[in-house]
Amino acid sequence: MSEFMKKQSPARIIALGFALAILLGSILLLLPCSLKEGKTISYIDSLYTSTSAVCVTGLIAVDAGDTFTPLGQFFLAALIQVGGLGVTSVGAGIILAMGKRMDFKSRNLIRQSMNLDSGKGIVLFMKSVFLTTLIIELAGALLSFTVFVQDYPLTKAIGISLFHSVAAFNNSGFDILGNLQNLIPYRDNVMLNLVTCGLIFFGGIGFLVIREMWTTRLNWKKFSMHTKSVLSISLLLILAGTLLLKMTEPITWLGAFFHSVSARTAGFSTYPLGTFSNAGLMVLTVLMFIGASPGSTGGGIKTSTFLVLLQGIKSAATNKSEKVFRYAIPRDAFRKAAVITLLALTIVISGTYLMVVMEPELPLMDVLLEITSAFGTVGLSTGITPDLGIGAKLLSILIMYIGRLGPLTIATLWYFSRGERVSFPEGNIAIG
Repeated sequence: MSEFMKKQSPARIIALGFALAILLGSILLLLPCSLKEGKTISYIDSLYTSTSAVCVTGLIAVDAGDTFTPLGQFFLAALIQVGGLGVTSVGAGIILAMGKRMDFKSRNLIRQSMNLDSGKGIVLFMKSVFLTTLIIELAGALLSFTVFVQDYPLTKAIGISLFHSVAAFNNSGFDILGNLQNLIPYRDNVMLNLVTCGLIFFGGIGFLVIREMWTTRLNWKKFSMHTKSVLSISLLLILAGTLLLKMTEPITWLGAFFHSVSARTAGFSTYPLGTFSNAGLMVLTVLMFIGASPGSTGGGIKTSTFLVLLQGIKSAATNKSEKVFRYAIPRDAFRKAAVITLLALTIVISGTYLMVVMEPELPLMDVLLEITSAFGTVGLSTGITPDLGIGAKLLSILIMYIGRLGPLTIATLWYFSRGERVSFPEGNIAIG
């Protein structure tokens, strides 16, 4: 087995690790100790729930609060945590906790899974990731507890607060409040709305950005091009989403702001999306497609990809060089961004088509939102998920898996190249 693993590319090992975590989770969630008395769950729903947790999505086939025992909910939170940090990162944490050294293969896996430029300082970086996660999630749980303790007994309030903080920071829209209500009962609770948005935001900007914000003490001038880009685009999308949602839906400013933040990758909702207009659902779909930032717990094509794409289009239209914040964008960045976006569009459009074929009675906009939510590992839905057929659920599982790994990673799983040995004459083709 070890010899087999040595021959595999980092992308394949990461993909296999996520697949094994999903399968293990599907078994754990089926155990009698995980299910409440009188509750049963089919294997397809268990697999769907495990995939949604490991891929930090939040789409639900069964309600976690009504179906699972406290132990089952603990398993679910553990799957979310593993999925958010990444299977390879968790494995590295176990190696470090045991006092062992990481070999070159392990360092390369972490570098690729966390989107790092080099393997330098990997151990120190991983320690900072775990410490950052612990501090933010505990702070989020403590602040959430002040809200939940007003409505639930002490022990249950502690459990709900810890679960909610883990789910929010890892950008997974699971809740254990029951009755498929998500955070709707707390739509007007400013404290919980802001705490949840804060957890989602920090989980979605990536550990590299969080570390740089800490080490520079929020000094904008000392921020790198990557950090400036991520923060600028993230804030711009939040602002634009808030304004557009407020224009299209009869919701409060707090509700518009919350959904603008949540739609990027988290999947929590304070209003039933089944009541949203097509215009509002379209805004959410675009936000979900763009998603979070590289090296974060979220999905989508990523904010940096979106920025590079815009700058590349602007450069082509104005015949000026691609630059941002007085930095030149690397020459191959636009090409990579275009490839990722095209692959993502292909997955979303193909998935929407296949689900409409399988479930012809469902409205097209609801299906498009569902598929984009699965790809962006978001978790928002108009409520169609539990009633999907087996084929549609398997399709959604596959898209969640692709979305968590990234379309470019999936595309290169079987590809090994030593470079072309034959050159061809350059031809001419009309474009535009």
